[in-house]
Amino acid sequence: MTYTGRFAPSPSGPLHAGSLVAALASWLDARAHGGRWLLRIEDVDTPRTMPGAADIIMAQLRALGLYWDGEVIWQSQRGQAYQAAFDALAARGLVYGCGCTRREIADSALRGQAAPGADGERPYPGTCRHGLPPGRQARAWRLVIPDGLERFEDRWLGPQEQDVAQAVGDIALKRADGLWAYQLAVVVDDGFQGVTDVVRGADLLSSTARQRVLGRLLDLPPVRYLHVPLILDPASGLKLSKQNGAPAIDTHAPLASLQAAWHALGFAPLAADGVEAFLGEATARWAARFP
Repeated sequence: MTYTGRFAPSPSGPLHAGSLVAALASWLDARAHGGRWLLRIEDVDTPRTMPGAADIIMAQLRALGLYWDGEVIWQSQRGQAYQAAFDALAARGLVYGCGCTRREIADSALRGQAAPGADGERPYPGTCRHGLPPGRQARAWRLVIPDGLERFEDRWLGPQEQDVAQAVGDIALKRADGLWAYQLAVVVDDGFQGVTDVVRGADLLSSTARQRVLGRLLDLPPVRYLHVPLILDPASGLKLSKQNGAPAIDTHAPLASLQAAWHALGFAPLAADGVEAFLGEATARWAARFP
């Protein structure tokens, strides 16, 4: 199968140093394998979308020499595809309405002494799986997660496993505000675009097992994963993010920005006098490390 990778930023602000690490790793992995590198704008969470951010992101990628293949896909235009996937799962009895609020889910998890996940996520305890409590209406729609360990090999981090039913619970497919959930959108879009390999930040490692489960329930081909290290803010110790005010990439010094991202990936500086030379040498080095 032809290698197909993708970079899928959310347009909540410009790319910063942390997101460049993921973009560069994803681009290099695709080019090292002679594959395609696609761009998808993950704007399904419309309240977090910043006007003009997608155009800024695309201009940043071009300035850094990270050109993509084919047309850009926008999640905000993919509602019919998400509905079709939802309907297919519902037809198999795998979807149910949930009337719980976030506070109620958190309180139930605490009463059950359920440990939070790595990102603070509390597992959904299955309150509404067998029917809504009296007087409640569905706020969100959830997927019935099957029991059992989900195992996979991460190309950077090695063997991984998670009991999704226990650690996460039944995931939301459609949110209480009427928007499609990220987990459904990303799996459907990866299948639609024929993505074979996902290279992204380690902050999304906790989403991988549930995405693999959902993809299998939708009869989609399995995807290989590689999760790269995060850049942390030295002051706060938190990951660099748009929400934490991380500054935008300096595209006036593209080679320096690329070298910094390359260093964050654990590689020694490259003796390159320009972006094209840097990307050529970096691709060869990446291919040797991740054949």
